[in-house]
Amino acid sequence: MADRVTVIGWDGSPLTAAARSALSAATLVAGAGHHLALPEVPPGAERVRLGSLGLAARRIAGHRGTAVVLADGDPGFFGVVRALRAPEHGLEVEVVPAVSSVAAAFARAGMPWDDAQVVVAQRRTLRRAVNVCRAHTKVAVLTSPGAGPAELALLLEGVHRTFVICEELGTDKERVTVLTSDRAADHSWRDPNVVIVVGGGGPVSADPGWLMGRPTAVAVAAEGARGWAHPDHHPEILAGAATKEGESALLRAAQLARLGPRTGDLVWDIGAGSGALAVDAAAFGAAVIAVDADPRACDRIEVAARRRGVLLQAVTGRAPHVLENLPEPDVIRIGGGGVPVVEACADRRPERIVTHASTRDQAEAIGVALTERGYTVECALLQSVGMDTRTWREQERSVVFLIAAERPVHRPAQPAG
Repeated sequence: MADRVTVIGWDGSPLTAAARSALSAATLVAGAGHHLALPEVPPGAERVRLGSLGLAARRIAGHRGTAVVLADGDPGFFGVVRALRAPEHGLEVEVVPAVSSVAAAFARAGMPWDDAQVVVAQRRTLRRAVNVCRAHTKVAVLTSPGAGPAELALLLEGVHRTFVICEELGTDKERVTVLTSDRAADHSWRDPNVVIVVGGGGPVSADPGWLMGRPTAVAVAAEGARGWAHPDHHPEILAGAATKEGESALLRAAQLARLGPRTGDLVWDIGAGSGALAVDAAAFGAAVIAVDADPRACDRIEVAARRRGVLLQAVTGRAPHVLENLPEPDVIRIGGGGVPVVEACADRRPERIVTHASTRDQAEAIGVALTERGYTVECALLQSVGMDTRTWREQERSVVFLIAAERPVHRPAQPAG
């Protein structure tokens, strides 16, 4: 095992005295090509070009001597330190940090970033990174080849954002470009780059808040409206936005529990009605597309989202036809439309689908359609009775079938023995 491992962050500025001292004693230096070309790298040191972090970590672990790893920015922030400290390598490291590329990007933009989300976009995580950009007003995206500004812009089609694209920060080729998201796909961008994605409206506050990555508007809204699935008379539910027949606040609570919306998800709310469930799902951090055939309903949904301090996209149209051009969902709530809409949604293969039915026959037809498409289905009869607490008499009664379907997860078979 290496006698000593030092990880040095580099942001383009001259190396610190601590970094130069560690490098001068190194018998192995690992890094990207531009790191290994630094004049401070000892000519007699073994040089390892960082490609696979796992392979490099094994080389370092097997080295007899003093190892130094060079990395851009702060190596402890979405960087190499995590890989080197993984239990299978057993490496203890010392870290000489530099300014992270995210901090540098926001500095170039002249913007605070304690209220920003930070995501890593790779080919396999690009869609989830885009969903975070849909759901939040300020996101820093650490890109990678094949998951850069152009790909972000293409998947954000229909959602207006402003991109601040920071290329090759800290080098003599550094370039910062500000443009709207619909124009980003028309350009070629140099790696590495960081994209700051901003927009979507919402008030701007001078209050720094108290939690990293928590926009002040959302925090204030959440503190003013604890809980979710509020009844129709609650101030969070807009006047004139009555729920559909058979629906209730308790049904919405059960549907939300089955959906489990979370950051990085895209939720479809089909037949969104009052928008109460769509707004709640957005408050959990998910991206939401609320679909309704009534343009007035869509207008009310957007107003409700602004009042709650969340972002969502309202789409006017009738399912199933309007669904064809929507981006891929993770979970879907269906507020109406019957079996044809359920079938169209199931064909998009979301992880979960939640809906309801007024009669047993309707519930059975929906359940059969989902089962035939490979989903595991559960159904429960929910009955709720609202009480007038002044007289303790029944105020309203709701009886409905809750149908929740989950797509089975196929896990690789474990070897015998």
